[in-house]
Amino acid sequence: MKAFNVVAEPIDPQLYADYVLRPEAGAVTLFTGHVREWTKGVKTLYLAYEAYVPMAEKKLAQIGREIEERWEGTRVAIAHRIGELQISDIAVVIAVSSPHRKAAYEANEYAIERIKEIVPIWKKEIWNDGEEWIGDQKKKPEGETI
Repeated sequence: MKAFNVVAEPIDPQLYADYVLRPEAGAVTLFTGHVREWTKGVKTLYLAYEAYVPMAEKKLAQIGREIEERWEGTRVAIAHRIGELQISDIAVVIAVSSPHRKAAYEANEYAIERIKEIVPIWKKEIWNDGEEWIGDQKKKPEGETI
């Protein structure tokens, strides 16, 4: 298994959790980002993701290196799905292990923010009455903190 993947098939989060688990890890955080049905009062039918895959995987690996340098003893695995995703499908999984829980939590949150900043993955939201490419991944819907 590759630790940093862009995939077209459904993601099995357990594979990524298992990949980062090791005897010296006292904590494993697992974040799964799912396709939600409602955004800002608009019902989403499905999402379509596209990526420049070779660069996206390089940037995911870069994020992994950044985390391992910043939080000692961490191990990271990240996968992002592309193609058409239905409501509740997993779009992204981030697994981080570390000796202690605080580092695992912090590193996991760091990873999702960096993905939105530097990874060339684009999302199109499809609704009953239209569609839109979402260019600013960092812009958070009202009330969302992560």
